[in-house]
Amino acid sequence: MVKPASAELIHLTVLRSERLSAHWIRVTLGGGEIEKFRPMGFDQWFRLFLPIGGDAGLERVPAKANKMFGYLKFLRIPDGERPVMRNYSVRAYRPATAETGAELDVDFVLHGSAADGTAGPASRWAETCTPGEHVLIIDEGLTFNPERGTQRVVLVGDETALPAISSICSSLPADATGTAIIEVPAEEDALAFPHPSGIEVVWITRPHNEEPGALALAALHTTPLPDEPFHAYAAGEQALASGVRKHLVGERGVDKNTVSFCGYWKIGASSPASKAAREAAAEPLV
Repeated sequence: MVKPASAELIHLTVLRSERLSAHWIRVTLGGGEIEKFRPMGFDQWFRLFLPIGGDAGLERVPAKANKMFGYLKFLRIPDGERPVMRNYSVRAYRPATAETGAELDVDFVLHGSAADGTAGPASRWAETCTPGEHVLIIDEGLTFNPERGTQRVVLVGDETALPAISSICSSLPADATGTAIIEVPAEEDALAFPHPSGIEVVWITRPHNEEPGALALAALHTTPLPDEPFHAYAAGEQALASGVRKHLVGERGVDKNTVSFCGYWKIGASSPASKAAREAAAEPLV
């Protein structure tokens, strides 16, 4: 983990939203206290508090809601007023210019539909939010530690890791080399992103009967690894993230200190997973 310069609560405002594909929507945040945000590039992530019960709930979020005791205070906010807390990656950050303020893009994977009531609270909010709505974030820094290497990389993830992998690639040196394996639920969800010419991007479309992450992990098993030391990064479904590390370290002899991995979610568990929800301070697996 690379910790952020500050982990204070930052108030932001929805500027606009854009539907990118059937399963993706981008919400652009800014205004508020955006000047407090310090972009770090790579897979910078944050806790996002959504005003499901209105702005009154946001005002009651404690300063350290991402830590154990702060989270216990957060849970004391009454149901129906308590904001929804989820973890998201910074898809892109644009500094202020003479004409516009700073902006932060957040890409949401959509599950279900807000219209028919099958969407989860974060998906529903992303589909229905309007400019001017308020949110809170707490910066959590990086899981991809650049000190482990940026010249040669192997990046593996499912659709939930696409924003992080996209941002990592935009932060790599122009002459970086390696492979990015990304599994998505549909072809149209393979959102192209800028990357160094030496990075091969491998898209895998997942059939409905396949468990998320299984095909990306299988693809890694047959992917040639760089001859020289490299930095491996895996994120997404928990079994995928831990499976990548186990395969690389246990079966292919990769130094465990060069592998960064983070389980974003778990098949069959609500988000956040119950233990993480109770503790709130649960860190990504690194």
